[in-house]
Amino acid sequence: MNIPGACITGMWSRPAHYDRLEVLFPIHPSPTLAQVLKDRGARSAAATLGLIIYGLGMYLQMQAGIGLSPWNSLTLGLSRLTGTSFGTASIAISLAIVLLDLLLREPIGIGTILDALVVGWAMDFFLWGNWVSTPSFFPWQLALMAAGLVVMCLGAYLYMKTGLSCGPRDALLVALGKRLPRLSIGTINIILLAAVLVVSMLLGVAPGIGTAITIFGTGAVMDLVFKCLRFEPRSVDHEGLAQTWQALRRAREVSSPPAPHS
Repeated sequence: MNIPGACITGMWSRPAHYDRLEVLFPIHPSPTLAQVLKDRGARSAAATLGLIIYGLGMYLQMQAGIGLSPWNSLTLGLSRLTGTSFGTASIAISLAIVLLDLLLREPIGIGTILDALVVGWAMDFFLWGNWVSTPSFFPWQLALMAAGLVVMCLGAYLYMKTGLSCGPRDALLVALGKRLPRLSIGTINIILLAAVLVVSMLLGVAPGIGTAITIFGTGAVMDLVFKCLRFEPRSVDHEGLAQTWQALRRAREVSSPPAPHS
């Protein structure tokens, strides 16, 4: 009997049109557990680096000595109120904002946890090292403040683009941005920072000229940096902890050897 596609030896040969179909509809095998762990590990490392840079930007703003940023003012106020370190107060605020992010249905992922921990620890490290002294010349103070804003926005870009979910503060910013799509992310940040400033003033922290510069400067610098990098935080599809766990489970099933037949 003449069977199409069969070779002389009787073994089935691969029809030529199969190759054309795979070009049009490529088959992507599920990643193995090792591949998933390698991917999430590399992205977590990149997010951690970005968060350290973010913390450096916050440190430079503080060392400018012309007023704290609203978030730093709030952290300082809580630190004085509770008698804890600046980094510990920063972590406590981050964890509280996580609850608000959950109410706004923002994904909480590896990046959120890293932000809540790394930024506070990085701030404590830079404050302990005290490598940058506060300038006595006002224009240099402004320059240091501006440098801190740029560094902070670069750090935000590096960790947010990994797609492992935003940190608590940035998740809140993105959540508000999704609900106000006609406003730029920088404009929304100005509104958010102004609200944070009011709370910090209630905790007894007096604002300085640097605080006002941060409120308006951060929004402008954020829009500029993100525009130059062609980055829109609201368009990033972030992975939450549940999605990460599902990816690990699927990869484990793929990597597990099949059960022997009895």
